[in-house]
Amino acid sequence: MEAATEKDKLRIDKYLWAIRIFKTRSLATEACKAGRVKLKGQNVKASAVVKIGDVYAIQKGPERKVVLVTGLLERRVDAKTAVQFYQDQTPVEDTHAFKSVFHAPVLKRDRGTGRPTKKDRREIDDLKTDWWEDEEKNS
Repeated sequence: MEAATEKDKLRIDKYLWAIRIFKTRSLATEACKAGRVKLKGQNVKASAVVKIGDVYAIQKGPERKVVLVTGLLERRVDAKTAVQFYQDQTPVEDTHAFKSVFHAPVLKRDRGTGRPTKKDRREIDDLKTDWWEDEEKNS
């Protein structure tokens, strides 16, 4: 009977790797150590046991995900199969904020104008910081 309970125990880092949230298990472990994986607002250790029904908040770079565990998966499988073992409950605002990063304003300079002057550089920096501050206020 103990063998069945041992099989049901699955580490969070292994689960996040298996459902393809992270590319490698070591990246999943590092995210747990850095406090980017949370359960009910509390940081989760990489060795924490995953249970069906748990809701994890995961920060992966600029991307935020909220994942509900619907099944346990020990081995990494293809993406179509992995989707069956979790439910993505990420709020629409978070997904939109992630996508808007890719639509950031691109600053172009005319060819042959040379390096930007100190004044040009300050103006470019001001434009970038204004855009990032607006995005952070909306998040």
